[in-house]
Amino acid sequence: MDNKVIKLLLRALAWGILALVAGVVVRLVGGVIIDSPVTFVQQMLNGLQLGFMYAMIAVGYTLVYGVVKLINFAYGDIFMVGAFVSFFGITQYGFSFVPALLLATVACIFLAVIIDRVAYKPLREAPRIAALITALGMSIFLEYFTALKFVFSPDYIAFERPFELVSWEVGGIRFTNIQLIVAGVSILYFLGVQYIVGRTKIGKAMRASAFDKPTAQLMGINVNAVIGATFALTGALAGTAAMLYATAYPQIFTFMGLQPGLKAFVAAVIGGIGSIPGAFVGSLIMGFTEAMTVGFVPYGSTLKDGVAFILLIAMLLIRPTGIFGDPFEEIK
Repeated sequence: MDNKVIKLLLRALAWGILALVAGVVVRLVGGVIIDSPVTFVQQMLNGLQLGFMYAMIAVGYTLVYGVVKLINFAYGDIFMVGAFVSFFGITQYGFSFVPALLLATVACIFLAVIIDRVAYKPLREAPRIAALITALGMSIFLEYFTALKFVFSPDYIAFERPFELVSWEVGGIRFTNIQLIVAGVSILYFLGVQYIVGRTKIGKAMRASAFDKPTAQLMGINVNAVIGATFALTGALAGTAAMLYATAYPQIFTFMGLQPGLKAFVAAVIGGIGSIPGAFVGSLIMGFTEAMTVGFVPYGSTLKDGVAFILLIAMLLIRPTGIFGDPFEEIK
């Protein structure tokens, strides 16, 4: 069968799946909005909280991919280390929220830069598959090394919040100070990253290196330093996201970065890997979809992970470059 026909059939199948899912969602959600609008808005707020946290991780994925063309699968584990560092800062040294956040951020910056120097820098000129396998290996190493008794231990640990949970209720809709902090910090980071990449000297160097590394080097740009700065920026995002995630969902363990990391990666692909606005929008879509699945779909808490990957498959079949992706990216 001709390849064009196969592609058309796959796209038709993907559109059919999306139409079916959309129909089910519209029917369920429409009924809920009519019968219980408060429940719908409450789940929407929960989805936004989750989406904002995915956004900080997804932007980290997309920054590294944009500059290095590498999917940094160890990123979720850098996120995990940030959660544990903030935990120890709070419990061992009595840090409040801001010092614990800064400690986690600095620790993740340091770890991200070290991983780049040790594992990825020697493979700059190697085939992409070599760096990808190295990223997977680094992820597995971090997960199992930190699970050792003398490091973080394999136990599930209750995270001690650095401030009291405060909630308000307006018209039956409950929201908390954690949701406000998560939304505010996530939006602030998004605007900050957009400014750094779009308006600063290092941002211009990142964009030049992403577009054409050899030419950027000829123009006097230290590409390795730019890549190091990119990893440092993603480390800051991971550390902040980890602290906020552990505060919102107060339980940490050494494999905690696996699911948020995968979901954020899926969100980055849906939005368009390499696009910062795409990563942000894709994350909000992911968080909203997950919250609605848990809230309104039968067995939703079991199906929420499957729904995320159904979205990924459908997007890859319909628009492989994602919502904001550049269709010519792979031939530049």
